[in-house]
Amino acid sequence: MARKSGSISKTFVWILLGLLIIGLAGFGATSFSGGVARVGSVGDTEITVDDYFRGLRNEIRAVEAQTGQALPFQQAQQLGLTDQVLSQLVVFTALDHEAASLGISIGDERLAQEIRNVPAFAGSDGDFNRDAYAFALQNAGLDEAEFEADLRSESARTLLQGAILAGTSLPDTYVNTLLTYAAERRAFTWTQIDDTALAEPIPAPTDAQLQAFYDENIADYTRPETRALTYAWLTPEMILDTVEVDADSLRAAYDERTQIFNQPERRLVERLVFADDAAAQAAYDQLTAGEATFEALVEARGLDLSDADLGDVSAADLGDAAEVVFALSVGDVSAPAPSDLGPALYRVNGILPAQSTSFEEAEPALREELALDRARRVIETQAQSFDDEMAAGATLEELTDSTDMQLGQIGWTGAEDDGIAAYDAFRELAETVTTEDFPAIDQLGDGGVFALRLDDIQPPAPIPFDEVRDQVADAWTQAQVTEALVAQAETLAAQLAEGRTFEALELTPLTETGLTRNASPQGLPPGLVLAAFEMEKGAVQAVPGAGAALILRLDDIIAADPEAAEVAQLSQVLRDQAANDVANDLFRALASDIQQRAGVTIDQTAINAVHASFQ
Repeated sequence: MARKSGSISKTFVWILLGLLIIGLAGFGATSFSGGVARVGSVGDTEITVDDYFRGLRNEIRAVEAQTGQALPFQQAQQLGLTDQVLSQLVVFTALDHEAASLGISIGDERLAQEIRNVPAFAGSDGDFNRDAYAFALQNAGLDEAEFEADLRSESARTLLQGAILAGTSLPDTYVNTLLTYAAERRAFTWTQIDDTALAEPIPAPTDAQLQAFYDENIADYTRPETRALTYAWLTPEMILDTVEVDADSLRAAYDERTQIFNQPERRLVERLVFADDAAAQAAYDQLTAGEATFEALVEARGLDLSDADLGDVSAADLGDAAEVVFALSVGDVSAPAPSDLGPALYRVNGILPAQSTSFEEAEPALREELALDRARRVIETQAQSFDDEMAAGATLEELTDSTDMQLGQIGWTGAEDDGIAAYDAFRELAETVTTEDFPAIDQLGDGGVFALRLDDIQPPAPIPFDEVRDQVADAWTQAQVTEALVAQAETLAAQLAEGRTFEALELTPLTETGLTRNASPQGLPPGLVLAAFEMEKGAVQAVPGAGAALILRLDDIIAADPEAAEVAQLSQVLRDQAANDVANDLFRALASDIQQRAGVTIDQTAINAVHASFQ
């Protein structure tokens, strides 16, 4: 965890309030029902059932928001979300326990100040409003005491973390060592010689030479452990031809989304509201006189630009201010104009033209979408019967004979990524299935289903020589060419080291004036930069390539310039990153120490009860 200041930021309060609102959405204003109130504790500080339920729901919804798909609870468990949430709560509770033991808290005055600074609790004048405060908490299903207790707990945790981590810093010697490694540069001259430089072509290899090369490099010709899998699967795309979408459904889907297919002209708008016309006009006068920017006016109100952002809005969204706002160009700020919260200044950040998509234009996409949706529902309906058939003794082969499921086989090494191997659910099960496991229906991410059986595990084994003879021959030839060219390059490098020039040796020199260790300019052979950083200034050496040889002369070692802007920036990044790494280690050590001293108890029965509510 990165270092934190000793105060609760407005950002945290927003995040906390948002998580609480999300956690309670669809859950009502009551707590998790049941006779058990806690899922565990650290010392005498409890981890409540409500905290675990909300935390787990938040994580599931976060994954769903990222993927755009529903996340079944069973899959959430497989992803480790349950363990992740419980682990986080144990850490937070450990900090709460330690803070309480040390008597760390904030006073009522500071708490009131933090609450007053939350924009969600402000009235139309931008100041704290008691009714808005009560209304926001009521919508979140919280009472004031509960919310304020959460703020006190987070404040105490923040103060405790700050006390442990605030002084984290590293000596200049450590940072300068990292900077030297990352920012020091090399200037060098190089050239490449290929098989055209050979005096004689490499003769064709004999069978004995190829066999010897094969034996010496047997690791390159060895198959990894292979799991022989048989699977049956069914995806929505497989049954699209059997799904019918009638014209009425297509028209209804279009009508439901008419606002998406047909959008009026819109503007990307920011709005800054004022208490009265005089304040709005004064702010506008400052803008026109060049005494302030729109950003400065927002900051002066104690707000962020995100607080003023309305997103994309249509004329209908702006009401009486529409004519004024839609007359602005991008970047312009309006004179005071009305809003539902009072007089405001509007800034236009973008213009989005009107969009119009006819039913005929939208029909192909709608038809495919509706067909896929219906195919998913068909598969969902059939999935249980598939499982029942296998439970009754049907094999995968028999299942595919009697249903739409398709049979397949794969030699699984972990490197496959085509077809069913592209699905994470299949990949995870393919890695863990055993020969004792009975095939069962599992979900694929696109609404499809599959079941698989492990037939055999083939240990790593050499690929027979006859199967890879051509590959061995190509590799042997390349190795011989490289060896011969490196020998030539070493002779030429010795002459360069004695003072002869590239041109005198009929070589075409290429120069690099200053590359860092991680540079990878286009056209530069692999390994060349790394070799340059292992050389002394003025040294010349031959570097093996792939069927080629490189001759490299190190011309200069360029120290990092601490005055250069990019070096100074890198220095700060390295300093911050290293300090944060140390801070993370300290925080983990603190949390672990608290848990060991206070003791952690987990009530698996209560956890199971929470899990049951998701199923």
